[in-house]
Amino acid sequence: MQLILWRHARAQEGDNDLARPLTAKGHKQARKMARFLQGKLSGGYHVWISEAERSRQTAAYLQHPAKVQAVLNPDVAAQQVADWLCGIQSDETVVIVGHQPWLGDLCAWLLTQTWQNNVYWSVKKGAVWWFECAQPLGSAPAQLRLMMTPAEIECSVKS
Repeated sequence: MQLILWRHARAQEGDNDLARPLTAKGHKQARKMARFLQGKLSGGYHVWISEAERSRQTAAYLQHPAKVQAVLNPDVAAQQVADWLCGIQSDETVVIVGHQPWLGDLCAWLLTQTWQNNVYWSVKKGAVWWFECAQPLGSAPAQLRLMMTPAEIECSVKS
């Protein structure tokens, strides 16, 4: 499985967590990362998003149909996301637009195959972590193919 974990771009503050939209900077981050991903992805991939508005808005820049999955919401534990991922076919390419802290926890688990309690892995806003995963998921550490932030895309274009 090709698994692309994409943290939503920068969002506005607010009391209703699921309703928080992207900021102007967030829209720029999402547009930039989507353009980068479109150059790397073939047409046969799936996009999964949480119920949060910022996840929807980030994924919309891919211009690819996205499916909402509540197990990807901000307050979900990474183990629940991993259990859900185990049901995805090994030959699929999947883009998941999600949230901290479960994104960082999931990245750590994919690379180490252990749940690291009390260790915080940070995934920057708008960044992607692209993994190549053995199937069944969790049977072996995943290989990290790419980790990219929106700021790094800007730097690579200027070089």
